[in-house]
Amino acid sequence: MAVLVANHHNIPRRVPCVEPLYGNKSPRQGRTYLMDCKRNWRNACNPSSEKHRQQRQSIKIKRGSVVHNSTSSAEEVDSRINAEGQFLCLVNDYGWRVRRLIAKADEMREVAKVQAEAFHVPVALFNDLFFGFFKAEVLSGLVYKLRNSAPNRYACLVAEPVTKGSDAHKPPLVGVVDVTVLRDKIVVDKLPVGTEEYLYVSGIAVLKSFRRQKIATVLLKACDVLSLLWGFEYLALRAYEDDLGARKLYASAGYQVVSGDPLWMTSWIGRKRRILMIKKVKSSSII
Repeated sequence: MAVLVANHHNIPRRVPCVEPLYGNKSPRQGRTYLMDCKRNWRNACNPSSEKHRQQRQSIKIKRGSVVHNSTSSAEEVDSRINAEGQFLCLVNDYGWRVRRLIAKADEMREVAKVQAEAFHVPVALFNDLFFGFFKAEVLSGLVYKLRNSAPNRYACLVAEPVTKGSDAHKPPLVGVVDVTVLRDKIVVDKLPVGTEEYLYVSGIAVLKSFRRQKIATVLLKACDVLSLLWGFEYLALRAYEDDLGARKLYASAGYQVVSGDPLWMTSWIGRKRRILMIKKVKSSSII
C-alpha cells in the first residue's frame, strides 16, 4: 500500500495560522479552522482563482462519477453538497462510497484505527501497548493536519458501504486515504515544465476483513475526482519497490513508475527502497 508518512511536516508554511479548536470565539476572516473541513470547497482559500473557477464550470458530479461538461455550472456541483457544505459522495462504486472525513472525534478515531491496523508492525512483546501508542500518534497527526491545512490543500477521504435509506445506523469506515497538495522539487522535476504543485496520495489503508473488495480502487478513483475539483492535473504516490500487490493496484489505476529512492537511502542505511509513481488525470478517465 502507499507509504504512511508524516504529511504534517510537508504542510506549506504559508497556510494561515489556526485559532484554538475550543471556545466560543467566532471565526475571523482569513483564518483556517478545524470546522473548515465542513465548509463548501468553493469557499476555501483563494476562491476567486480563475483556474479553479474554470475547473468548477467544466465538471459536474453524477452518482459514482465525474463527467466533463463545458456547459455545466457550479450549481450542479453544489447539488452534491449537503447543508453543512460537506460532499455527500465523491465516488459511489462497487457497493462503496467515498466522502470527505467529518471532523468529529469519533470519526477521527475510526480513521486512526484503520490506518494504525494497516501500518503497525507487530512486535513480540507488549504488542497491544505499542499498537495503542502508534494509533495515538496517527490520530495526533490527523488532528494536526486538519487544524493546519486549508480545506483545499488537504483532505482525508473515507470509504464506507452503501446503505439503504431506511438504515438508521452509521455505516463503518472501512478504508482511508490522505490527499495533500505538495510542491516537492523531486516530484515537480518529473512533471511537465510549468507544473508547480500536485496532489500527493498517501496513507491508503483498508481494514483486513474488507480487503480484496475493490475498496482501494474506489479510494484511488475518489482521489482522481478530488484532483478535478481542486484543479490539479497530476497525482503522485510512493510505494515499496517489493510490494508487487500495491504496485499492480496503482498501475491499474493509471499510475506509472518514474523513479526510485537513491542507493544511499537503501543500500547504505538499510531502508526499503520506494518508488515514485505519477498519474495524469483526465475527466474522461474516471467516467
